[in-house]
Amino acid sequence: MSKERAASSVSLFQEFFQGRLYKRSQGKVARQVTFAVLAIAVVLGSWRLKDFLSAFVEGSSPALVFGVPGAILVVGLWISYRVVNITKFADFLIAVEAEMNKVTWPTRVELFRSSMVVIIVIFFLAGMLFLFDLIWKWLFTFIGILN
Repeated sequence: MSKERAASSVSLFQEFFQGRLYKRSQGKVARQVTFAVLAIAVVLGSWRLKDFLSAFVEGSSPALVFGVPGAILVVGLWISYRVVNITKFADFLIAVEAEMNKVTWPTRVELFRSSMVVIIVIFFLAGMLFLFDLIWKWLFTFIGILN
């Protein structure tokens, strides 16, 4: 392992144990949403683990049923909080939010019209495929390939 790679892995490991926020005022929404999604995944995973331990481990103590999922919950939330502040990932989320701010969103009327065009085209293509299927089926039956 090269010295540069070893230094980068050490700095990544060290970033998990810091409390500072990287570029605090930039990319707030993207980081908050990313943290919320990660936190929801951790909470649901811990909850399912608690349910699994209470249902399938007979005679388990409350310390096991609530302690292990609780510890995983705390560690998972901390990791989720730190992940969105890792330098490279935070820069990516900042860039994502900057690009999303450049997007021009359609109005309600434009969205409705575009959706109707897509739905009509899909039904038209489905009808065309149905007709082609009927024609090929008739042709193959006429030739005698299908009985």
